[in-house]
Amino acid sequence: MATSSDFQQMLRGAALRVTRPRVAVLSAVHAHPHADTDSIIGVVRGELPTVSHQAVYDSLRVLTAAGLVRRIQPPGSVARYESRVGDNHHHVVCRSCGAIADVDCAVGEAPCLTASDDRGFSIDEAEVIYWGLCPGCSTAQSS
Repeated sequence: MATSSDFQQMLRGAALRVTRPRVAVLSAVHAHPHADTDSIIGVVRGELPTVSHQAVYDSLRVLTAAGLVRRIQPPGSVARYESRVGDNHHHVVCRSCGAIADVDCAVGEAPCLTASDDRGFSIDEAEVIYWGLCPGCSTAQSS
């Protein structure tokens, strides 16, 4: 598990100023993969009770732009954040409860960027979302 000094080093490595909200947000995203903004605010406020919503939103925006966190937004869902960056992995989403889990690249090696026809685009990211029922919802539905 990463420590506060690890998060500070990540921020410095990305040429970002180290602030308490940024460290707290980075820590929250690492501890709670696929968390939405409200959940991250709740976790951060456990450490920094007076932090504003805006400070968390700003930190998420800066951390995403720096490539330290990844923002995903499956259709019908709010934005969510994760710390697994740089490998272009995919996700599986439960249609019932909304649980999200990571799935490694579907075909070949990362970054799964070979489109059958790129239509002239210079592709730098592929997003695949698998939909279904998580084990808990699947069991509940068959009962």
